[in-house]
Amino acid sequence: MQRDFRPPAPLPASIPGPAGVIEARVEDPARSVPPRAVGVVCHPHPLHGGTMQNKVVHTLARAMQELGVPTVRFNFRGVGASQGVYDGGPGEVEDALAAIEWARARWNCERLWLAGFSFGAAVALQAGVRAAADALVTVAPPVGRLLVERVARPGCPWLVVQGDRDELVDFETVQAWAAAYAPPPQFAPMHGAEHFFHGRLAGLRAMVIEFLAGKTAFSG
Repeated sequence: MQRDFRPPAPLPASIPGPAGVIEARVEDPARSVPPRAVGVVCHPHPLHGGTMQNKVVHTLARAMQELGVPTVRFNFRGVGASQGVYDGGPGEVEDALAAIEWARARWNCERLWLAGFSFGAAVALQAGVRAAADALVTVAPPVGRLLVERVARPGCPWLVVQGDRDELVDFETVQAWAAAYAPPPQFAPMHGAEHFFHGRLAGLRAMVIEFLAGKTAFSG
């Protein structure tokens, strides 16, 4: 983690999506250097105030940027200036895939780091399989809510972060869900953390940086 790191200024972007234009923000920490990966981050539930401006979403993007990776945050359909209407999950997965395709083309880089928080974690997991992500981070995945049926395991390094005081997503349910995968993802409990990680964002960022900085995230 770079103590003197200055986050890049977010630049607005418009991404062609399956339901219309997708509103996005691009942050590139090393604009003159070809990136070794691109990062895409998915936000929490559109019907409960979730947007690309969410603090956990910012934190996940910041972790990638500190490792030199440009990021795309975006609003799902019907959120902010993104066109379309909420689709309950399937359409939002298509939005994520459109953002991924756009990011890969913008930086001419296929290697993908994908992350999501809450609703966005469910979307990222499903999109990660289809887009062949190279690293996946799911924070507070909504197991038992949106993630009811089993989702195929992505074939990449995968980190699951879950607070043990989460008031919306049951800690033990997520832990058992993760353990049932073969091989299981790396499960990272955050003791004392609630759903929105109030007062714990720095620790979350450090945890994600440690995971993404591993050799597996850059190999190949």
